[in-house]
Amino acid sequence: MAEKRTLARPYAQAAFDWASAAGNMAAWSDALELLSIIASDEKVKALFGNPRVSKEELVSLFCDIAGEQLDDAGRNFVKVLADAARLNVLPEIAAHYERYRSQAERSVEAEITSAFRVTKTQQEKIAKALKARLGCDVSLKCTIDKSLIGGAIIRAGDMVIDGSARGQLGRLATALSH
Repeated sequence: MAEKRTLARPYAQAAFDWASAAGNMAAWSDALELLSIIASDEKVKALFGNPRVSKEELVSLFCDIAGEQLDDAGRNFVKVLADAARLNVLPEIAAHYERYRSQAERSVEAEITSAFRVTKTQQEKIAKALKARLGCDVSLKCTIDKSLIGGAIIRAGDMVIDGSARGQLGRLATALSH
């Protein structure tokens, strides 16, 4: 079976095309994020592929939970996904959609995971360097992970820069074993 990312791509593109034409990309981002959260819930995951739960019941469940955050187009999107048995790929659809939106808006959200707190000055330098490398505006999200030992990992779209001590030790161990 194809990877979830591959299955999600055409649905994300369709959602992006619709949202872009309608001029409500931000609203679709919010809706897809909510639908992704719903689809990621363990109790909901257990319903996917359950022969006792109809597609209509799944659509109703998603639409009831989302409530007014889904417009008619959003509810129709949920129905299309349910008919194709693709509700389980909603997290991947949301991720692809955000990449398409970032490209269209010429911006990207980069995540910095570091062993220690990243200062404002460091964040500004990293954002400036990423902007020069990627050619678009960069917003940063910083998290701390003490298991990195030192350094940081930067993720921006498909790009990953692993400058962590843990990553360097892993690369060293691999080099020594070969």
